[in-house]
Amino acid sequence: MGVRSTIESYFQHFNAGELAKMSASLLKHLESGGKLFITLAGAMSTAGIGKLLAPMIREGHVAAISCTGANLEEDVFRMMAFPHYTSIENWRTLSLEDEVDLLNNKMNRVTDVCIPEAEAIRDLESHLLEAWKQASEEKRRQLPHHYFFDVLQSESLFNSCEGDDFASWVLTAFEENVPLYVPGWEDSTMGNIFAARSMEGVIDSDCVLSGIEYMKHLATWYEQQTSPLAFLQIGGGIAGDFPICVVPMLNQDLERDVPLWSWFGQISESRPSYGGYSGAPPSEKITWGKIDATTPMFVVESDATIVAPLLFAYILNL
Repeated sequence: MGVRSTIESYFQHFNAGELAKMSASLLKHLESGGKLFITLAGAMSTAGIGKLLAPMIREGHVAAISCTGANLEEDVFRMMAFPHYTSIENWRTLSLEDEVDLLNNKMNRVTDVCIPEAEAIRDLESHLLEAWKQASEEKRRQLPHHYFFDVLQSESLFNSCEGDDFASWVLTAFEENVPLYVPGWEDSTMGNIFAARSMEGVIDSDCVLSGIEYMKHLATWYEQQTSPLAFLQIGGGIAGDFPICVVPMLNQDLERDVPLWSWFGQISESRPSYGGYSGAPPSEKITWGKIDATTPMFVVESDATIVAPLLFAYILNL
C-alpha cells in the first residue's frame, strides 16, 4: 500500500485521525486550484525534509515558504556536505565528556546528527563572504536569502558539493522561483558570522536588508495572489508567527480588503495553556483577523519530523 491509502485505511483517531483529515482536506484545497504557504521551524532541514519538500515545490503545490535562518542554511549545509555528517546512535546516553569531544572535533550536534563545521559551515561562509563583500563594495542591498541564491549559482560551490542537490528545497525554490521569507535571519549560524564579519569591518552590515523589508515584500506578494492560500505551520516560532500576520496588517493597519488565509494546518507539540504563540489554537487566530469561523482548521500535536513527511507523501501520492 502507498502512503495515501495507508493513512486513509489505518489512521482513524486521535493525532493519526487528525492527520488523515488534514491530508484529505489539503489535497482537496490543492486540487481545486489552491496553493500552499509553508512555514518551517525547528531543525526540519537537518531532518531531511527537503527530500519531500523539494518534490512538493516541483509539483507546483507551494506558493511560498517562510523559514528560520537555521532551516535556510541547514538545507544548504546538507546539500554541500551530507557525507561528512556523523550520526549519533545513542545520543541520549552521551556524557558531558562526549559532548566536549564533539566540540573539539568541530561537529555541531543536532539531536542525533552532527553537522561538520569545516565541510559545511566554513565552506558556505567562504562563498557567502565573497558575495557580502561584493555587495558592500557596490553599495548594493539584498534580503538574506538572495545571497544564498547568488552562491547557489556559483560553479565553485557546486564543485565542492557532496550531498544530494536534488533533495535541496532551497535550491528547488530558487529554480522554481518560489519566494522565501526568513524573518529573524540574524538568529542563525550564518547570521552570527555576518555580524562578526561586519564587526571586523570586513563587510558593511547595511548590505543585508531587514525583516521589515521581508514584511513589505510579503504584503505586496500576498495582494497579488489569485489562488486561495492554505497556511501550513510546521512547528512554531517566528517562521509561522511572522507571515500569518500579513493579513491583519493589510486589512486592519493599511485598511485594504484582502482575503483571509483559506485553510490552516499546524503540526506542533506546543501546548496552548503555556501562553505561547506557537501553541495558539486556530480558533484564537479568528480574534486576530487571520482566519474566520468557516476556515478549515487542523492541528496535529505530534512530531513534525514524522507528520510532515507523511503529509507531503500523501499529497504526492507516493
